[in-house]
Amino acid sequence: LQYWCFHLVLFFFFQYSPMTDISQPGLRVLEGLAASGLRSVRFALEIPGLKSITANDYSAKAAALIARNAQHNNVSHILQASQRDASMVMYEARGRKERYDVIDLDPYGSPSPFLDAAVQAVSEGGLLCITCTDMAVMAGNSGETCYSKYGSVSIKSKYCHEMALRIILHSLDQRAAVYQRYIEPLLSVSVDFYIRVFVRVKTGQVVVKNSASKQALLYNCVGCGAFHLQRMGKKMSQGKHMKYSAATGPPVGPSCEHCGQRHQLGGPIWAEPIHDITFVQKVLSAVSGNPTRFRTSKRIEGVLSMVTEELQDIPLYYVLDHLSSTVHCNTPSMLQFRSALLHAGYRVSLSHACKNAVKTDAPAEVLWDIIRGWVIDHHKLLKGLQACFEIREDANPQSRKQHLTRFQENPQANWGPKARAKAGWVILLMFFC
Repeated sequence: LQYWCFHLVLFFFFQYSPMTDISQPGLRVLEGLAASGLRSVRFALEIPGLKSITANDYSAKAAALIARNAQHNNVSHILQASQRDASMVMYEARGRKERYDVIDLDPYGSPSPFLDAAVQAVSEGGLLCITCTDMAVMAGNSGETCYSKYGSVSIKSKYCHEMALRIILHSLDQRAAVYQRYIEPLLSVSVDFYIRVFVRVKTGQVVVKNSASKQALLYNCVGCGAFHLQRMGKKMSQGKHMKYSAATGPPVGPSCEHCGQRHQLGGPIWAEPIHDITFVQKVLSAVSGNPTRFRTSKRIEGVLSMVTEELQDIPLYYVLDHLSSTVHCNTPSMLQFRSALLHAGYRVSLSHACKNAVKTDAPAEVLWDIIRGWVIDHHKLLKGLQACFEIREDANPQSRKQHLTRFQENPQANWGPKARAKAGWVILLMFFC
């Protein structure tokens, strides 16, 4: 249910926000892989002002079930069932007048086969909602498979969940650029066992030229976990014009300067902000202003609050437990470590993607100096840095002070993704309004 709540709130604001460029009355929605059509039925029942909803599935049994559910919930006038290949449905809607305002893709596994069609079939300023559940691939277990699907090499790391978000955003932007289009991420979340991104798609040849400078290669130390980003392109302002060139690098030597271990090369990944904070704050206001609208309002409010607190210009993060385990020392509290970074003059935030994440603009050498200061002497002077662990008031984020539900525990033992459904079986999911 939490999954749909995210989606419905975003739809609500996409329709009524002044950010939208859609001039036609009502939105045309496509759910490309609809299964029972349950989500499309909820759209029809709960979102006002929609023009039409196409709930598509390749299975004949699923299409029949969609039609049955639409009739049962009295939404057949707005919800049409479709039994076709999702890619063909989108390819045939590439004309400007036929494009969908909102496209939702939630496949079992990877959405990569549908991304090329999706970036063409969504209207100007329209919304793409993409889900990835192939987290083993995107989190580094199969980097070669990730490259074949998304054009990016994933690596095993503590920041794998945010990296997965940046991989799918990179893939979307790369495919959109082929057609002189580009993406604007509105919200990108890693929750439970999947990732979900909401992006707007626009057209503009000039903006597409910035695409290379928005992507970055990733150098990750296999020993201590220090990482560095290398932008793929560089842009410079020359009066009224921009000059584009190849970036220079690499930012690291043959071995890690901190532990002497080798580097892994990953990416490219999206290196720009993954959220539109103005948009997220509007969604958050809608949820907190009407907490009874959704059953999982508390969790939505907690996650979105954390999103607004994240450092938007800092890709990826470190994990405090891993920093401590690397040098085999006791772990300082999160407030102590955050305070030490703030005392040193750096910015720091948490991340919604990991409970003990440390997202900061401090370079890796500062982090290790602080860890050394914690081990040796809490106030030892290291390379000109005064490692002070005195708790600061601003080290405690508002979401933590308010005791919001930020990282919800699993509802039961062994909870998570189940095995793929067997062929020939259809699970009947009826939605009663």
